[in-house]
Amino acid sequence: MHNRDIDSMPDGRADLLCFLVATAAASYALTQEWRVDHVVANCRAWLARHVVSMDWLERLTIGQLAIRIADRELLDAGIAVRLSSVQALFTEEMGLNYSSTMIQRMLNLCRERTESR
Repeated sequence: MHNRDIDSMPDGRADLLCFLVATAAASYALTQEWRVDHVVANCRAWLARHVVSMDWLERLTIGQLAIRIADRELLDAGIAVRLSSVQALFTEEMGLNYSSTMIQRMLNLCRERTESR
């Protein structure tokens, strides 16, 4: 069975990017390190969970963009991921907590970034 392409999923790229930004920012809040290996693993996990596929070069590009957004753009957008706020970003199943105001703001930022590409 083949996975469907990510572009067949409404808002798929923005949702994936938001998940990667949130996990990168959460990981940084916990470890004080930007962990590329976490971004790679989380990208693979998100794609598998949603049964979609994405070309390896696109995965590389979206992963780099996620780290750049988490490192340079979240604070400019008024989003500060602190140790105390990490748990609120995710559901118990490690999905995005869409009721979180921070996730909503991250998702809007990610939508803007994916629409401008």
